Amino acid sequence: MAAQTINSASGAAGLAALISRASEHAGAEKRGLPPVEKWNPPFCGDIDMEIRADGTWFYMGTPIGRPPLVRLFSTVLRRDEDGKTYLVTPVEKVGIRVADAPFLAVEMQATQREGDRILTFRTNVGDVVEAGAEHRLRFAIAGENRELKPYLLVRGRLEALVSRPVMYDLVELGETIVVDGVPMFSVRSGGEVFPVMPEAELDALSR
Repeated sequence: MAAQTINSASGAAGLAALISRASEHAGAEKRGLPPVEKWNPPFCGDIDMEIRADGTWFYMGTPIGRPPLVRLFSTVLRRDEDGKTYLVTPVEKVGIRVADAPFLAVEMQATQREGDRILTFRTNVGDVVEAGAEHRLRFAIAGENRELKPYLLVRGRLEALVSRPVMYDLVELGETIVVDGVPMFSVRSGGEVFPVMPEAELDALSR
């Protein structure tokens, strides 16, 4: 029997309390995201919450089935210098597990602005981000199959993994650009060049 999704907080007192506190403080920031980078609450331990590699949020092993709850939690996420990810309010900080990246980039639009290409991404939790100097793209090669994994900096230290369908569209926009004397397969956005890999390495992978 498939696991039931959490459609209300009534059955999980700890989760309900956390949602209530986050809602209270997030509601006060109607013009933008809560200023989690400015908050320095005490660490109150880890909770059994996980963001899996496909972007699905789980609480106590059960998927959270209400997108508004996921969106709410996403607004109070913070990744600290210790490399761990937390839910943060002005009064407490709790640790959660993240299998890969906390967000997933699920859509991309390529436009032109003053002669520059602008790549705009939408995440699975509703963020809309333009890749550029403040929101950089990075590319990693992972696994035994040397899988290409692009990441977009969304805010703070939080990144979105670019989903596979979007990655294909992104790679289609690639071009060879000489970076520090090395021909690099790269993509451009917002006047910035984001190297993917050396052109020679790309040729070797494509054989």
